[in-house]
Amino acid sequence: MLVKLLILCFYFAILFGIGLWSSRKVNDIKDYYVGGKKLGFWVVAFSTRATGESAWLLLGLTGLGAAVGVSAFWVVLGEVIGVSVAWLLMAKRFKNLSDRYGAITIPDYLVSRFQSQTHHLRVLAAVILSVFVVIYVSAQIDATGSAFESFLGWNYYIGALVGFTIVLAYILFGGFVAVAWSDLFQGMLMFLGLMLLPIVGFFYLKDGFPLWQTLGNIDPGLVNIWGAGGLTGVNVATLFGYALIGLGFMGSPQLFVRFMSIKDESEIKKGRWVAIAFTLLADAGAVMIGILARYFFTEVGADVNAVLGNNGQNSLILLVEYLLPLLFVGVYVAVVLAAIMSTVDSLLVVASSAIVRDIYQQIFNPHLKLNDLTAFSRKVTFAMAIFALSIALIVAFTTPERTIFWFVIFGWSGIAASFCPVMILSLFWKDYTEGGAIASMIVGFLCIPIFKFIVPEIAGIGIYFDKIAELGPSFACSMLAGYIVSKWRPDPNLAEDFKQQVFK
Repeated sequence: MLVKLLILCFYFAILFGIGLWSSRKVNDIKDYYVGGKKLGFWVVAFSTRATGESAWLLLGLTGLGAAVGVSAFWVVLGEVIGVSVAWLLMAKRFKNLSDRYGAITIPDYLVSRFQSQTHHLRVLAAVILSVFVVIYVSAQIDATGSAFESFLGWNYYIGALVGFTIVLAYILFGGFVAVAWSDLFQGMLMFLGLMLLPIVGFFYLKDGFPLWQTLGNIDPGLVNIWGAGGLTGVNVATLFGYALIGLGFMGSPQLFVRFMSIKDESEIKKGRWVAIAFTLLADAGAVMIGILARYFFTEVGADVNAVLGNNGQNSLILLVEYLLPLLFVGVYVAVVLAAIMSTVDSLLVVASSAIVRDIYQQIFNPHLKLNDLTAFSRKVTFAMAIFALSIALIVAFTTPERTIFWFVIFGWSGIAASFCPVMILSLFWKDYTEGGAIASMIVGFLCIPIFKFIVPEIAGIGIYFDKIAELGPSFACSMLAGYIVSKWRPDPNLAEDFKQQVFK
C-alpha cells in the first residue's frame, strides 16, 4: 500500500508542477481557453486522444473485451475511422476558418460561420454543451471513486473527492495550457500502460492452454467476430452500435478546441499520424487486456460479473495485480487516474468557456476585454466542477448497479449528437444555414434521451435500437433535421460567402 501511495504522490506532484508552470503563461482568457493558439503537434495529438478516451478506455473498453471477446474490436475500428476523419478531413479546414474568425470557443466559430445576428445559436450551443459536459464529468468522477476503491481499497466517496480536488486544482492554476501539457504526460502513461500489459500477458500464457482455443472452450462467442450466436440481426445491430461510437470524434467541442489551439496547419499534418497510431494501438491493447483477463480468471460457465466485476470493469486491475510486481500496480493506478483526469480537465475548461465567453461576455457584458475575464473563468470552472461532483455522488448513492462504460457513453453521445453533425455540415456544405444548425442541435439533443429510454421499449424493433445505442440514430436525425431546414429556408448570400472563404 505504501508503494502505491508514494507513486501516486509523485504522479500528483507532477500534475501540480504542470499547473504552477502553466499559470505563468496565462495572461488572458485566450490563453486560459486555447493556450494562446501556440501549441505543437505532440501536445495536441496526445491531448485529443487522452481527452477522447477517458476512463471508458481503461475500465470500460477493457471490460467490454472481457465480456464479449474479439467482437469488441468493432469499437476499435469505429474509433480509428472517427479519429482519421477528424484529423485527415476536418482539422485543417476547421483550423483555417476558426483562425480567420478569431474564434476561441466552438460557439464563437458557429456564430461567425453563420454570420448570426441574434444570440440564439450561441446560447443554444452553450447550454447544450454545459448540460452534457456536466453528465460526462460526473461519469469521470464516478470512475475516479471506483478506481481508488478497487486499487487501494479506499472508501469510494473519499477516492472521488481526492481525485476531483487534484484535477480541479491544476485546472484553476493553468487553464488550457495546464490541461494540454498534463494530457501529454497522462496520454503517454495511458499509451505505455495499454501497450505493456498485453505483451506481459502473452509471456505468462499457461503451458498447454493456447489463448484462442482456451477462450473458445470457455465461451465460443469470445472468439467469434460477430459475437455469441454468430451473424444475427441483433448481433449486427450491436456491432454497428460499437462502431458508431467513433462518430463522436468528428466534431465534439472538447476535441476540436484543440485544433484551435495548435500553432498552424503544418502541425496538423504531423499530429494526425500520432493521433491515429495512438488510437489503433491503445484501443486494441485495451480490448486485449479484457480478453487476457477472461483467459486467466474465468472458466467454462463462470459468471463474468462475479469474477471480473460489473461488465468486466475490474479486468485491468486484476490483470495488473496478477502479472506485475507491486511497483507497477502503483503505476497503473496512476494510468487509470490519468485517463480519467485528462478528460475531466478538458471538459470543465470547455464548459466554462461556454458560460464565460459565450454567455457572460458576448451577451451580457460585450464591453469587457478578454484579459478581464480570467479570474471569473476560474470561478465558473470551480462552480461547474462542484455541480458535476454533486451529480456523481448522487448517482453513485442511488444507482449502485451503474456501469462506467454506458454512463460515460451517454454523456459522450449527447455532446456528439448535438455538435458533430453541425460541425461536419458547417465545414463541408455551403448551403447549411443558421436555422439548419439550430435544428440539428435541438434534434440531436432531444433524440439522445428518446433513443436511450423510449425507443428501446417499443415491441419488435426496440431490441435493435437498444443494441445500436443512442448515438447513431440521434446523429442521423440531427443531420437530417439540418438538411431539411436549410433546404426549406436557404440563405444564398451565406452560401456564396462560405464558398469564397473556403476556396479563395
